[in-house]
Amino acid sequence: MQFLRLIGLKLNVKPKVSAPGLRVVVMVKHNNVIPNGHFKKHWQNYVKTWFNQPARKTRRRNARQAKAVKVFPRPAGSLRPQVHCQTLKYNMKLREGRGFSLEELKGAGIPKKLAPTIGIAVDHRRRNRSLEGLQANVQRLKTFKAKLVIFPRRARKTKAGDSTPEELANATQVQGQVLPIVREKPVVELVKITEEMKSFNAYAKLRVERTNKRHLGARLKRAAEAEKEDKK
Repeated sequence: MQFLRLIGLKLNVKPKVSAPGLRVVVMVKHNNVIPNGHFKKHWQNYVKTWFNQPARKTRRRNARQAKAVKVFPRPAGSLRPQVHCQTLKYNMKLREGRGFSLEELKGAGIPKKLAPTIGIAVDHRRRNRSLEGLQANVQRLKTFKAKLVIFPRRARKTKAGDSTPEELANATQVQGQVLPIVREKPVVELVKITEEMKSFNAYAKLRVERTNKRHLGARLKRAAEAEKEDKK
Protein backbone atom coordinates (compact mmCIF):
# COMPACT_ATOMS: atom_id res chain seq x y z
CA MET A 1 0.00 0.00 0.00
CA GLN A 2 2.78 2.37 0.90
CA PHE A 3 4.48 1.62 -2.41
CA LEU A 4 1.26 2.29 -4.31
CA ARG A 5 0.79 5.54 -2.46
CA LEU A 6 4.28 6.59 -3.44
CA ILE A 7 3.56 5.68 -7.03
CA GLY A 8 0.29 7.64 -6.98
CA LEU A 9 1.98 10.64 -5.49
CA LYS A 10 4.70 10.39 -8.03
CA LEU A 11 2.23 10.17 -10.89
CA ASN A 12 0.28 13.25 -9.76
CA VAL A 13 3.35 15.46 -9.73
CA LYS A 14 3.61 17.55 -12.92
CA PRO A 15 7.05 17.67 -14.52
CA LYS A 16 8.78 21.01 -14.35
CA VAL A 17 10.57 22.76 -17.17
CA SER A 18 14.20 22.51 -16.42
CA ALA A 19 15.78 23.95 -19.53
CA PRO A 20 14.69 27.17 -21.26
CA GLY A 21 12.69 26.56 -24.44
CA LEU A 22 11.71 23.03 -23.42
CA ARG A 23 7.97 22.37 -23.96
CA VAL A 24 6.16 19.89 -21.74
CA VAL A 25 2.73 18.61 -22.73
CA VAL A 26 0.42 17.64 -19.87
CA MET A 27 -2.69 15.54 -20.58
CA VAL A 28 -6.09 17.04 -19.73
CA LYS A 29 -8.00 15.84 -16.71
CA HIS A 30 -11.25 13.85 -16.67
CA ASN A 31 -12.91 11.92 -19.48
CA ASN A 32 -13.27 14.80 -21.95
CA VAL A 33 -13.04 14.94 -25.72
CA ILE A 34 -9.51 15.36 -26.98
CA PRO A 35 -9.14 18.87 -28.52
CA ASN A 36 -9.06 18.52 -32.28
CA GLY A 37 -10.35 21.83 -33.71
CA HIS A 38 -10.90 22.26 -37.44
CA PHE A 39 -10.11 25.90 -38.04
CA LYS A 40 -8.89 25.77 -41.66
CA LYS A 41 -12.14 26.34 -43.56
CA HIS A 42 -10.68 27.41 -46.96
CA TRP A 43 -12.09 30.90 -46.53
CA GLN A 44 -10.26 32.07 -49.65
CA ASN A 45 -12.80 30.19 -51.75
CA TYR A 46 -15.69 32.30 -50.39
CA VAL A 47 -14.21 35.80 -50.67
CA LYS A 48 -15.97 38.09 -53.16
CA THR A 49 -13.77 40.72 -54.77
CA TRP A 50 -14.95 43.95 -56.37
CA PHE A 51 -11.93 45.05 -58.39
CA ASN A 52 -14.07 45.86 -61.43
CA GLN A 53 -16.00 48.60 -59.62
CA PRO A 54 -13.94 51.59 -60.93
CA ALA A 55 -14.10 50.25 -64.49
CA ARG A 56 -17.86 49.75 -64.24
CA LYS A 57 -18.26 53.32 -63.03
CA THR A 58 -16.37 54.57 -66.09
CA ARG A 59 -18.38 52.30 -68.37
CA ARG A 60 -21.70 53.57 -66.99
CA ARG A 61 -20.58 57.19 -67.39
CA ASN A 62 -19.55 56.59 -71.01
CA ALA A 63 -22.87 54.86 -71.68
CA ARG A 64 -24.80 57.83 -70.29
CA GLN A 65 -22.83 60.23 -72.47
CA ALA A 66 -23.35 58.07 -75.56
CA LYS A 67 -27.09 57.87 -74.84
CA ALA A 68 -27.32 61.67 -74.38
CA VAL A 69 -25.67 62.19 -77.78
CA LYS A 70 -27.90 59.60 -79.42
CA VAL A 71 -31.23 61.00 -78.13
CA PHE A 72 -30.28 64.68 -78.51
CA PRO A 73 -32.09 67.08 -78.01
CA ARG A 74 -34.25 64.90 -75.76
CA PRO A 75 -33.15 64.38 -72.13
CA ALA A 76 -31.33 61.14 -71.36
CA GLY A 77 -33.80 60.21 -68.62
CA SER A 78 -37.57 60.27 -68.11
CA LEU A 79 -39.66 62.36 -65.78
CA ARG A 80 -40.59 60.33 -62.71
CA PRO A 81 -42.97 61.05 -59.82
CA GLN A 82 -41.98 61.96 -56.29
CA VAL A 83 -42.94 59.25 -53.81
CA HIS A 84 -42.27 58.52 -50.14
CA CYS A 85 -39.83 55.83 -49.12
CA GLN A 86 -41.08 52.63 -47.54
CA THR A 87 -41.13 51.60 -43.85
CA LEU A 88 -41.70 53.75 -40.79
CA LYS A 89 -38.03 54.68 -40.57
CA TYR A 90 -37.74 56.35 -44.00
CA ASN A 91 -41.32 57.27 -44.99
CA MET A 92 -40.72 60.98 -44.35
CA LYS A 93 -38.13 61.13 -47.15
CA LEU A 94 -38.93 61.74 -50.81
CA ARG A 95 -37.44 59.93 -53.79
CA GLU A 96 -38.19 59.28 -57.45
CA GLY A 97 -40.76 56.58 -58.18
CA ARG A 98 -41.13 54.20 -61.10
CA GLY A 99 -43.78 56.10 -63.03
CA PHE A 100 -46.85 58.30 -62.82
CA SER A 101 -50.21 56.70 -62.13
CA LEU A 102 -53.10 56.92 -64.58
CA GLU A 103 -55.01 59.15 -62.16
CA GLU A 104 -52.13 61.65 -62.05
CA LEU A 105 -51.90 61.74 -65.84
CA LYS A 106 -55.65 62.32 -66.04
CA GLY A 107 -55.40 65.19 -63.54
CA ALA A 108 -52.69 66.86 -65.62
CA GLY A 109 -54.61 66.34 -68.88
CA ILE A 110 -52.00 64.08 -70.53
CA PRO A 111 -53.17 60.93 -72.38
CA LYS A 112 -51.58 57.74 -71.08
CA LYS A 113 -50.39 56.71 -74.56
CA LEU A 114 -48.88 60.12 -75.29
CA ALA A 115 -46.93 60.31 -72.01
CA PRO A 116 -44.15 57.79 -72.87
CA THR A 117 -43.56 59.51 -76.20
CA ILE A 118 -42.78 62.89 -74.57
CA GLY A 119 -40.46 61.58 -71.83
CA ILE A 120 -42.89 60.79 -68.99
CA ALA A 121 -42.60 57.43 -67.21
CA VAL A 122 -45.94 55.65 -66.65
CA ASP A 123 -46.72 52.96 -64.06
CA HIS A 124 -50.26 51.65 -64.59
CA ARG A 125 -50.11 49.52 -61.41
CA ARG A 126 -49.45 52.42 -59.04
CA ARG A 127 -52.34 53.69 -56.89
CA ASN A 128 -52.62 57.05 -55.14
CA ARG A 129 -53.12 56.63 -51.41
CA SER A 130 -53.16 60.31 -50.41
CA LEU A 131 -54.57 63.50 -51.86
CA GLU A 132 -51.36 65.43 -51.11
CA GLY A 133 -49.23 63.02 -53.14
CA LEU A 134 -51.70 63.13 -56.04
CA GLN A 135 -51.74 66.93 -56.11
CA ALA A 136 -47.94 67.17 -55.86
CA ASN A 137 -47.40 64.86 -58.83
CA VAL A 138 -50.13 66.54 -60.91
CA GLN A 139 -48.38 69.86 -60.31
CA ARG A 140 -45.07 68.22 -61.25
CA LEU A 141 -46.57 67.09 -64.55
CA LYS A 142 -48.02 70.54 -65.26
CA THR A 143 -44.64 72.18 -64.59
CA PHE A 144 -42.95 69.74 -66.96
CA LYS A 145 -45.64 70.31 -69.58
CA ALA A 146 -45.14 74.09 -69.40
CA LYS A 147 -41.37 73.74 -69.94
CA LEU A 148 -41.67 71.05 -72.61
CA VAL A 149 -40.44 71.75 -76.13
CA ILE A 150 -41.75 69.29 -78.73
CA PHE A 151 -39.81 69.00 -81.98
CA PRO A 152 -41.78 68.07 -85.12
CA ARG A 153 -41.16 64.66 -86.62
CA ARG A 154 -40.47 66.31 -89.96
CA ALA A 155 -38.72 69.66 -90.10
CA ARG A 156 -40.92 71.03 -92.93
CA LYS A 157 -44.22 69.63 -91.67
CA THR A 158 -45.47 70.71 -88.25
CA LYS A 159 -48.50 69.34 -86.42
CA ALA A 160 -50.75 70.57 -83.64
CA GLY A 161 -48.90 70.51 -80.32
CA ASP A 162 -45.44 71.14 -81.81
CA SER A 163 -43.43 74.04 -80.46
CA THR A 164 -42.83 77.27 -82.34
CA PRO A 165 -39.59 77.89 -84.30
CA GLU A 166 -38.46 80.42 -81.67
CA GLU A 167 -38.84 77.84 -78.90
CA LEU A 168 -37.03 75.23 -80.99
CA ALA A 169 -34.12 77.62 -81.53
CA ASN A 170 -33.75 78.29 -77.78
CA ALA A 171 -34.19 74.66 -76.69
CA THR A 172 -31.35 73.03 -74.75
CA GLN A 173 -30.84 69.46 -73.61
CA VAL A 174 -31.46 68.76 -69.90
CA GLN A 175 -28.36 67.59 -68.07
CA GLY A 176 -28.84 65.17 -65.16
CA GLN A 177 -32.24 64.45 -63.62
CA VAL A 178 -35.40 65.88 -65.12
CA LEU A 179 -36.98 68.25 -62.56
CA PRO A 180 -34.92 67.03 -59.57
CA ILE A 181 -36.84 66.61 -56.33
CA VAL A 182 -36.23 69.45 -53.87
CA ARG A 183 -36.34 68.23 -50.28
CA GLU A 184 -37.50 71.02 -48.02
CA LYS A 185 -35.62 71.38 -44.75
CA PRO A 186 -37.73 71.85 -41.60
CA VAL A 187 -37.69 75.41 -40.28
CA VAL A 188 -36.89 75.84 -36.60
CA GLU A 189 -38.84 78.64 -34.95
CA LEU A 190 -36.96 80.43 -32.18
CA VAL A 191 -38.98 81.63 -29.17
CA LYS A 192 -37.82 83.89 -26.37
CA ILE A 193 -37.90 82.19 -22.96
CA THR A 194 -40.24 83.97 -20.54
CA GLU A 195 -40.34 83.97 -16.75
CA GLU A 196 -43.45 81.82 -16.81
CA MET A 197 -41.55 79.14 -18.76
CA LYS A 198 -38.65 79.27 -16.32
CA SER A 199 -40.91 78.92 -13.26
CA PHE A 200 -42.90 76.02 -14.75
CA ASN A 201 -42.17 72.70 -13.03
CA ALA A 202 -42.86 69.98 -15.57
CA TYR A 203 -42.21 67.06 -13.20
CA ALA A 204 -44.66 68.36 -10.58
CA LYS A 205 -47.29 68.95 -13.27
CA LEU A 206 -46.92 65.39 -14.54
CA ARG A 207 -47.25 63.97 -11.04
CA VAL A 208 -50.39 66.01 -10.35
CA GLU A 209 -52.02 64.93 -13.61
CA ARG A 210 -51.07 61.31 -12.95
CA THR A 211 -52.71 61.48 -9.52
CA ASN A 212 -55.81 63.10 -10.97
CA LYS A 213 -56.10 60.33 -13.54
CA ARG A 214 -55.76 57.63 -10.87
CA HIS A 215 -58.44 59.14 -8.60
CA LEU A 216 -60.82 60.24 -11.36
CA GLY A 217 -63.16 57.26 -11.03
CA ALA A 218 -63.37 57.45 -7.24
CA ARG A 219 -64.00 61.20 -7.32
CA LEU A 220 -66.77 60.84 -9.88
CA LYS A 221 -68.35 58.11 -7.78
CA ARG A 222 -68.23 60.27 -4.65
CA ALA A 223 -69.70 63.23 -6.54
CA ALA A 224 -72.56 61.05 -7.84
CA GLU A 225 -73.28 59.72 -4.34
CA ALA A 226 -73.25 63.23 -2.87
CA GLU A 227 -75.65 64.42 -5.55
CA LYS A 228 -77.91 61.47 -4.81
CA GLU A 229 -77.89 62.29 -1.09
CA ASP A 230 -78.74 65.93 -1.78
CA LYS A 231 -81.79 64.92 -3.81
CA LYS A 232 -83.12 62.91 -0.87
